[in-house]
Amino acid sequence: MSISERAAYLRGLADGLNLDTANGEGKLLSAIIDTIGDIADELEVLTQNSADIADELDEINDELNDIATLFDDIYEEDDEDFFDEDDFFDDEEDFDDEDYFDADDYFYSVKCPTCDEEIELDEATLEAGGIICPACGEELEFDIDEEVEEEE
Repeated sequence: MSISERAAYLRGLADGLNLDTANGEGKLLSAIIDTIGDIADELEVLTQNSADIADELDEINDELNDIATLFDDIYEEDDEDFFDEDDFFDDEEDFDDEDYFDADDYFYSVKCPTCDEEIELDEATLEAGGIICPACGEELEFDIDEEVEEEE
């Protein structure tokens, strides 16, 4: 028997006994039975909400597991293939900057003196000597000395 059914049973007993709600004891018993009924109703709502939340959490968990499986399938890499022994050097003499770093890979930030727009440029653009600011159309000229390049 559920709590709601037991509360209804108590209400039926009280009604069957024809409690006198005019006197103190009858009022007290009636109020207690009403309170028990209210608690039973609230408990039933909370129990249903808890079950609904558990169902939703199960669905979310299933979806996250599906996403994790999909992610693993897409980005799965064999550790042995990921790290190639040729990618590592035994000593510093084996390392050659020119083999791994290209000047075109570096970008420099330049601020237009007219509009203060910050522009990202690569080495080749700087060596060309100038560009037109994409924001204001001002012609920007660059004079790169060998000393400046060595400092960077």
